[in-house]
Amino acid sequence: MEFESEEAAKVFYDAYATHMGFIMRVDAFRRSMRDGKVVWRRLVCNKEGFRKLRPRRSENRKPRAVTREGCKAMIVVKKEKTGKWVVTRFVKEHNHPLVAIPANGRRSDEKDVKIRELTAELQRERKRSAAYQEQLEMVLRDMENHSHHLSRNIDDIVQSVKQIEAKRIAASHC
Repeated sequence: MEFESEEAAKVFYDAYATHMGFIMRVDAFRRSMRDGKVVWRRLVCNKEGFRKLRPRRSENRKPRAVTREGCKAMIVVKKEKTGKWVVTRFVKEHNHPLVAIPANGRRSDEKDVKIRELTAELQRERKRSAAYQEQLEMVLRDMENHSHHLSRNIDDIVQSVKQIEAKRIAASHC
């Protein structure tokens, strides 16, 4: 098969994936050494490969669900000199059950999209909250420094008053 563009290949494979009951993921690509443009692209089943084990950033975070199962299903397209994108590899077989589209035509990944949107919003709010907390800590440090400054001034005034009182008492005894 051939396509007019990389985008056309993506659209085709995404539609194919939806029809067959899996989710497409845009995977690897290669760029031209001449102009840096993408000349090769691999589109895979979202269950392709295995997730890299990364240390958990926080103990109170729940581990993410296992979504990668080592599936080999993919399509590889390459840009020819003619400008057309040609399929150079196609693996049809999946190592997991495919999920048929419900009668209402909506896939469960719409919920995944909403979850991703809300997760991104949560990340933004956490960053904003951290910035506010940092600002608040700066204000509190400034207030504490000012309070220490005022305390020193008050101590100085009290010492001055004591010295004046001591001089007055000494002068009245003479």
